[in-house]
Amino acid sequence: MNVITSGAPMEIVVIGLQPGEMLLESITQAVREHGIENGVVISGIGTLKRCHMHFIEHTEFPSRDRFYTVEKPLELLSVSGVIAEGEPHLHVVVSCKDQEVYAGHLEESSEVAYLAEIAVLKCNALRLARHLDPTRKIRLLGRKA
Repeated sequence: MNVITSGAPMEIVVIGLQPGEMLLESITQAVREHGIENGVVISGIGTLKRCHMHFIEHTEFPSRDRFYTVEKPLELLSVSGVIAEGEPHLHVVVSCKDQEVYAGHLEESSEVAYLAEIAVLKCNALRLARHLDPTRKIRLLGRKA
């Protein structure tokens, strides 16, 4: 993994992943190693040999997720999301040669095929947190106390 950074109140951290590295685990590691408490993933592209994700099954509360894995040569078209309190919440869009497109919440065990390149805007002055909504039992984004 190669990580390139720039300094300022807002910094860009670019993460370059190699074959066999795990997408979410590597992003999470880079977030920790480079002190990214709050940020936004502004770009993410590459190739995957396996993508593990989930999507919601209904819109009532409590929520229920369905997990699935796509194992075939995939183009990673997009990674996007928010990092709050050092925790990435990321979604992905991937496609394969058959013109199938898959999208969902990124989970661990998504493996890079050739490369992946992720750009994070590190927001040093921003203070985000996820707070539990006691009624809906979900963690919602807000300001850090």
